[in-house]
Amino acid sequence: MSDTRRRVKVYTLNEDRQWDDRGTGHVSSTYVEELKGMSLLVRAESDGSLLLESKINPNTAYQKQQDTLIVWSEAENYDLALSFQEKAGCDEIWEKICQVQGKDPSVEVTQDLIDESEEERFEEMPETSHLIDLPTCELNKLEEIADLVTSVLSSPIRREKLALALENEGYIKKLLQLFQACENLENTEGLHHLYEIIRGILFLNKATLFEVMFSDECIMDVVGCLEYDPALAQPKRHREFLTKTAKFKEVIPITDSELRQKIHQTYRVQYIQDIILPTPSVFEENFLSTLTSFIFFNKVEIVSMLQEDEKFLSEVFAQLTDEATDDDKRRELVNFFKEFCAFSQTLQPQNRDAFFKTLAKLGILPALEIVMGMDDLQVRSAATDIFSYLVEFSPSMVREFVMQEAQQSDDDILLINVVIEQMICDTDPELGGAVQLMGLLRTLIDPENMLATTNKTEKSEFLNFFYNHCMHVLTAPLLTNTSEDKCEKDFFLKHYRYSWSFVCTPSHSHSHSTPSSSISQDNIVGSNKNNTICPDNYQTAQLLALILELLTFCVEHHTYHIKNYIMNKDLLRRVLVLMNSKHTFLALCALRFMRRIIGLKDEFYNRYITKGNLFEPVINALLDNGTRYNLLNSAVIELFEFIRVEDIKSLTAHIVENFYKALESIEYVQTFKGLKTKYEQEKDRQNQKLNSVPSILRSNRFRRDAKTLEEDEEMWFNEDEEEEGKAVVAPVEKSKPEDDFPDNYEKFMETKKAKESEDKENLPKRTSPGGFKFTFSHSASAANGTNSKSVVAQTPPATSNGSSSKTTNLATSVTATKGSLVGLVDYPDDEEEDEEEETSPRKRPRLGS
Repeated sequence: MSDTRRRVKVYTLNEDRQWDDRGTGHVSSTYVEELKGMSLLVRAESDGSLLLESKINPNTAYQKQQDTLIVWSEAENYDLALSFQEKAGCDEIWEKICQVQGKDPSVEVTQDLIDESEEERFEEMPETSHLIDLPTCELNKLEEIADLVTSVLSSPIRREKLALALENEGYIKKLLQLFQACENLENTEGLHHLYEIIRGILFLNKATLFEVMFSDECIMDVVGCLEYDPALAQPKRHREFLTKTAKFKEVIPITDSELRQKIHQTYRVQYIQDIILPTPSVFEENFLSTLTSFIFFNKVEIVSMLQEDEKFLSEVFAQLTDEATDDDKRRELVNFFKEFCAFSQTLQPQNRDAFFKTLAKLGILPALEIVMGMDDLQVRSAATDIFSYLVEFSPSMVREFVMQEAQQSDDDILLINVVIEQMICDTDPELGGAVQLMGLLRTLIDPENMLATTNKTEKSEFLNFFYNHCMHVLTAPLLTNTSEDKCEKDFFLKHYRYSWSFVCTPSHSHSHSTPSSSISQDNIVGSNKNNTICPDNYQTAQLLALILELLTFCVEHHTYHIKNYIMNKDLLRRVLVLMNSKHTFLALCALRFMRRIIGLKDEFYNRYITKGNLFEPVINALLDNGTRYNLLNSAVIELFEFIRVEDIKSLTAHIVENFYKALESIEYVQTFKGLKTKYEQEKDRQNQKLNSVPSILRSNRFRRDAKTLEEDEEMWFNEDEEEEGKAVVAPVEKSKPEDDFPDNYEKFMETKKAKESEDKENLPKRTSPGGFKFTFSHSASAANGTNSKSVVAQTPPATSNGSSSKTTNLATSVTATKGSLVGLVDYPDDEEEDEEEETSPRKRPRLGS
């Protein structure tokens, strides 16, 4: 027997009774030695791999549907289908199957479906009872017909015989003629029987019957029969909805009559399945599998026919982007594309790939850029859905478009910035659209789905683009809501046309419960600014929470890009202002952002946090929370517990030295006592190392080597910044080697504390016995720090809270001891460096340790 090759698609039915596409290939019928029989083979057209190898079993029931489909079951709950490109190919393979099974090719089903429980009964049946005898199609026989149809549903073989009888006698059209007579006579009982009959025929699950019932001639009468459910007091009005309410809109006239008919049919059959028919029970869930397949293959055919008509799609795009197109027309065009993309999900992967590439070639992304900026909410919503299909299909395609676009357009009109603006300006109180857009942005900036090529990486290119052109748009609401600059707020409001709500926190007292302990006012020396802004509007707080979630994702998945941005914008300080929000969920988002940063255990971040005293708002929130045992309390405790367990020494020392007095009364967890223990153990170890270092190693010569090492490290940081293309992270001065300590450790610690007192010049101070105030200074010195060599000799300015005498005395004592420490911290060339710092205002400031 010679091979016959035809192009087909292979489908399998999954657990959800949906058809999964397994690929496209060429089918042949040939003898397979291993299977010992004639078999169907399908080899992929792409690489020749074997998609299907199925023996034609003499007892398997094969069904031919819609002239181009062959469906069969190989095992329990494992259904297969071959969809042929040409009817001729389907007919030839069908003849091969019928030849193996000894059947006439004119039949639609090669075997009756018999289950084990009915085999014996079937064998005992006389040959003359091959078909079911149907009652005559008359009004007085409707009850008998209804009982017959209902009774066969539990028996697969009787279902098959009834379906064959209905098909051979043209019975369905006769029943529909009776329906019209019953309706004219207002015969309610007859109409109820017809409902049961038509519903039962649908549950026979036969494609050949569906083709009759869903034809233009019959489908509306079928819908009419299904209106008269006996369980309802009044019949439904499905026909009225389909003919009057549901309107078929042609955005561009469809000239192909076959395509128009297929679209109408698919919509109506989908309506029958989703709206009219009741949800099938567990025992009925397989009854409508063929109906699902019927709809599925119709959709595949519609998308294929539209995609092949390039003139039609080109005209749609032309009208969509034409400025002269009115709003109603553009709304219809966008909704058409939304439905078109939804249908495309039924295509097999390679066809879906070609489909979206066709849309991209025709200009779907520039068109979306236009419609997403429109005022019409429905249009924006539909455009967002289309954009989500594109991002889900190929985020790389979207990224490539926006990077090319950036070379020709301003930042304001970039597609990603349009998406971000739509997220920011979402008017939905629950921000449903903003949540969807945030998820799409997250997919676009996720390095996990970025491609790497031989000479360049998509990750580095796109992230450079995103941080240079888009990040400032994303963080604008966050920076505006934590800013003290009214001009900046006004600019943002004008730029985004969005109403924001701001509220200043009270200056002198908290409305929260009094904290159980406080930090001594002498320990905090800060500026007198106290007009920190915190969002009070619920919708604004929700938006900021979404932005923080995205920034937290950046901290986890982006390396130096987000680190540079945080350092440059002093972003963590601004985020921690939100710890003062009355919305606990927003405070938790801010805390989560800081927790992710600390979780990286990066010394750059650790020095930035300690230098800026950024633990204060967190501890302030913990103390304001009082004795309440809630999520905020647990999250803060977990943050400090992580620092203790991971033994992050720099943060441990900073917390204990600056905040332990405020935290020592918290005894329901051992976290803070554990931090104190870790700190003291480390201090003892340093003392032991200090005592064990030979005096010769503490000579000036050794210190000169350490100086050289420090300069080498700074040179390394500078080189690293040049490689990254932009020097935005100030070099962090490395601490001296562990063995290079003063002879007198106590004097060294005193000097260190004096230096830290200087560093706190711009940090928050407490304004009442009840707790701290958020009084962050955004001055350059607070954000960037000062040179560690000159800070010891400086005297902090006097403050109005009476701490000037203490700081003055402390500075005096430091000055007194400086003479004995000259050999430890000063070098012959220090004066020259100090002069350079004073005369060179452009020199990069350092983030001191």
